[in-house]
Amino acid sequence: MLTRITTIITVIFLALTSSVTALGQQEFKRKLEQVTFVPKGAYVTGISVNYSQSDQNKYQFLIFENLSGDTYEFKVSPTLMYCFKDNLTAGGRFSYARQRTRLNSADIVLGADTEYNIDDLYSVSHNYIGSALFRTYLSLGRSTRFGIFNEVQVQVGGGQSKLVSGSGNSITGTYERNFQFNVGLAPGLSVFLSNYSAIEVNVGVLGFNYNDTRSISDQIYHAHRQTRKANFKVNLFSITFGVMFYI
Repeated sequence: MLTRITTIITVIFLALTSSVTALGQQEFKRKLEQVTFVPKGAYVTGISVNYSQSDQNKYQFLIFENLSGDTYEFKVSPTLMYCFKDNLTAGGRFSYARQRTRLNSADIVLGADTEYNIDDLYSVSHNYIGSALFRTYLSLGRSTRFGIFNEVQVQVGGGQSKLVSGSGNSITGTYERNFQFNVGLAPGLSVFLSNYSAIEVNVGVLGFNYNDTRSISDQIYHAHRQTRKANFKVNLFSITFGVMFYI
């Protein structure tokens, strides 16, 4: 009886082994139909320009009272990529950003007996960032008007900033130089308005950021700061809208 059971188990084992071997020899295909969304040889180019300005005169917000000053921010980012294979593009982007803030006066009120006053604060900064880009496109169904993409970004840049406070003999200031290195993924959606232009929106999801800052205050005191940050979540504050042209 034991010999018969052993024989049956052996036959079943050999049958299962033969089935797994046969499946392993078969070619596995996902049967996903890929439509050419961006054809080989096409150039993808575009530019985004952001500008914002605000002026305050005795403005009140939360703990800030009698806030008076002005600020502006300007950023321009041209992009150029080449499609070396259907739905695969590579290229670069250059970004320049400048920001200036001038605070004439402000009161910080923390309580009935706790109040601080800030006068004559001036800050200006500008940064340059160069990015290497790689994109993969995937059409939604058989449509060539709507598609999604995933963009890999490798960014290297740096900049300078200056902060000055006070006036007359009590003036003090800090000068900074920074270097930054970023690697990230930015998936997005592309909608073609015509055969040559499309609206895009993307959001940062994954990334690693490194920043190195060196500063000197009043031409005497030196300081050095390094920050490293890894991001593995959707950043709703990094949503970017733009218009791209496909030539």
